Amino acid sequence: MKVGIFFGGPSREREISFAGGRTVYDNLDKALFEAVPVFVDSLGNFIRLDWQYIYKGTIRDFYPPVEALPESEHGLQIYLESLGELSIEEQDKIIAKAGKRLQPNEFKQYFDFAFLALHGPYGEDGSIQGLLEWYHIPYSGSGILPSAIGIDKAAQKELLKQNGFATPGYSLIKYSDWADHSKRESIFEQLVAQLGLPLVLKAPHQGSSIGISIVKEKDFTTFETGVDRSFFTKTIYKSQWLAMGEEKQLTSIKQLVDIREGIGMPVLLQDGSIIYHPEELFNHINHTFSSSATDSITLTNVEHEQQVLVEAFIQGKEFSCIVVQDEQGQPIALPPTEIVKGNEMFDYRSKYLPGLSRKITPINLPVEQIQQIRKDCSKLFKDFGFNVYARLDGFITETGDIFLNDPNTTSGMLPSSFFFHQAAEIGLNPSQFLTYIIRTSVAERLKTGKDTVKLTRLLQKLDKSIQEQQAHRHDKIRVGVIMGGYSSERHISVESGRNIYEKLSSSTKYEPLPIFLTGSNESHRLYTIPINVMLKDNADDIKEKVHYFEKGGKPHPVLAQITEEAESITRKYTGSTLQEPQRISYEQLKNLTDAVFIALHGRPGEDGALQAELEKLYIPYNGSGIRSSQITINKYETNEILAKHGVPVAKHAMALKEDWMQDKEAFFQGIEAAFPYPFIAKPADDGCSSAVKKIKNRQELAAFSHLIFREMEELDTECARTLSLGFKEEFPNKAGFLVETLISRNGAKHFLEITGGLLTKYDPDGTVNYEIFEASEALAEGEVLSLEEKFLAGEGQNITPARYAADPVRRQKISDKVKEDLRRVAQILNIEGYARIDAFVRVLENDEVETIIIEVNSLPGMTPATCIFHQTAINGYKPYDFIDRILQYGVERTKMKGQL
Repeated sequence: MKVGIFFGGPSREREISFAGGRTVYDNLDKALFEAVPVFVDSLGNFIRLDWQYIYKGTIRDFYPPVEALPESEHGLQIYLESLGELSIEEQDKIIAKAGKRLQPNEFKQYFDFAFLALHGPYGEDGSIQGLLEWYHIPYSGSGILPSAIGIDKAAQKELLKQNGFATPGYSLIKYSDWADHSKRESIFEQLVAQLGLPLVLKAPHQGSSIGISIVKEKDFTTFETGVDRSFFTKTIYKSQWLAMGEEKQLTSIKQLVDIREGIGMPVLLQDGSIIYHPEELFNHINHTFSSSATDSITLTNVEHEQQVLVEAFIQGKEFSCIVVQDEQGQPIALPPTEIVKGNEMFDYRSKYLPGLSRKITPINLPVEQIQQIRKDCSKLFKDFGFNVYARLDGFITETGDIFLNDPNTTSGMLPSSFFFHQAAEIGLNPSQFLTYIIRTSVAERLKTGKDTVKLTRLLQKLDKSIQEQQAHRHDKIRVGVIMGGYSSERHISVESGRNIYEKLSSSTKYEPLPIFLTGSNESHRLYTIPINVMLKDNADDIKEKVHYFEKGGKPHPVLAQITEEAESITRKYTGSTLQEPQRISYEQLKNLTDAVFIALHGRPGEDGALQAELEKLYIPYNGSGIRSSQITINKYETNEILAKHGVPVAKHAMALKEDWMQDKEAFFQGIEAAFPYPFIAKPADDGCSSAVKKIKNRQELAAFSHLIFREMEELDTECARTLSLGFKEEFPNKAGFLVETLISRNGAKHFLEITGGLLTKYDPDGTVNYEIFEASEALAEGEVLSLEEKFLAGEGQNITPARYAADPVRRQKISDKVKEDLRRVAQILNIEGYARIDAFVRVLENDEVETIIIEVNSLPGMTPATCIFHQTAINGYKPYDFIDRILQYGVERTKMKGQL
């Protein structure tokens, strides 16, 4: 069946939709479906996207294309709407750079079914659903009416009350009333009297918690700012603007035009004129404040809300519950997940940035209360006429009152979202759950009485394919995907491992088995884990669950009941039931698998220890061999070897705990004598930006040393504050750290940080051939590239290929020189399989190139958003193809050694 995946769109949630569409594209079962990517741009054009662009970090990295971008003095990134009013011809030129324009009447030529990964207005409100029905295309999820209800928070309030659901007190602020400044304070007074404090302010047609604020105290200024935020309007004051200086003004503009947390573009001025481009806005603000007596400028997004929903605050546990339909059309509420937040509000960042919130499934409550939540969610699903699946959010108070709010007909589809997290509790992996969604959606569209014969045949054909696929499950190559570990990189390892598992599970060639590794350097402990444990929030949650079952723990009674209720679904799509985690030895691993994919980062995994265990038993594995791994795990040793071969590296030295303990002052003075501030301090044997800090003074050096050499597990709060450590940021405990000079421009014409990937294969004569990819240019928001910027969808900016020069011929010539430098590094270190090499590049006046190596990762991060997939796409490899090549190399290496 050809499945058109609709993603992107005009809404403020387009980046999450883009990342979710990529998840669906990668995870659709390749034995059942052919995925057709349909990117929807912010003007509503439908584009059959060239697949390479699916693996870009954000929409703005490829659309609008570079050729269509106007000159921007400050390099401000834009979406299509910032190009102003475009003619159809101008739009066609832009679209042709990314793919092929599709007209709705052509949809049938390209796909049989539309999978909707669109969010917010136009995607969840019945608009796209109505269009697809008009053109006789079956689609996923709810129909037109429930979608229209699901997007409108204000309309939902009335329906909740009419159907007997508890709902907090609420009121609406009309935009026309808010525009009259004389009414604002009385509006605030009336709302406080009516609803009490705190007040929750919501933009009623937005998802992903966009445009939400909480007003805790009787403070009119905070309230005014919050309401403006929900209306997507902002007043800029002359005194504050001029006090900032240009750098802070630019930062402020970037925040202002952010579609998620700012007001977005284009903006309407008070005189009725419209500004489209952020650069134009920046210049307008500066010109207005410098040339007139105006003391403020009010900007409003051209698609602002017409009213703001104000609710009374509910104190209680927050939860989210996915409800699905069985084959008889009856709702089954999956186990509700408790959202434990780092701050008061489950906002956009808390939803999508790792570590800012935690998901606990099922919610930590007595069984009766969990069942009541499920019962209420199932009732709401029926009362609102939802179909196939929905995500229902709510609160439960200490007295057991349940408040449901914000039902969503489309859930976020990132790999770690509630959508997959809860489906795993009945044993469905992401690929199987997507098959369930498609099959159930076709059956639901059949109920409308439209296209009955066509839809019946489509359903019969799909059912037959599902049965045939189950019959051939055991013909596949078994791959153990080892994830987790016990280092500060364990959470990224789990993200990588899950991504590898999901890519392999949707293939026709491999049958992956998730393996969780924990323990210590002295003793590795391996466990096979079921899908519901693998999709827990992070490595620590997985470890906790594994140990719970190891001690004889039983499945939660609610989970046991849900598993029983959903047995018909589970058996149809998996052919089996959930198993408990089992501890295994390396010998048992050999019997369970044909090959292993190591998705670990740092120690263990990249240090050769695990490779040694696998080689003893002749188990094929990915990545470099034992000796090469032992070298590259140690950044100091890597630097030493490369320097001996004449490869440029930063000046470096090890700072040791024993010297620090003996004489702290001499320790600090010794470093300061060799390395002038600022310099870089980092662990010598950890990756993923863990504890990499730019040290600018003695106070920061002392704080860094104290934290890394500490005896206790807890971090000293004063030292953490000195180093500006982020919320829940981990800091490893080591006996030494690496000090390096800060690599700077040093007079170069062009200077940039890059990360370059590579892949190896065997030539016919058995020699290793290196395929070096086009490197990505890494742009850091802070002093060093953060974990989120490296690995999280929609965060950070990796420009692939790197911008070495504006002229394409010169750019390629410089790129080829850099690639040769990276190839030489790989050969010196005897890297195999694949790797990522980070470096700084100086382009000198005569286009001479200096490539200064920072570090080598022998098992680079393989999360969905990592830039190595942007690079492989240029060479024609989809992520699955890349992973397949990596595994093939490992198998061939074992064969060449005569071990298979």
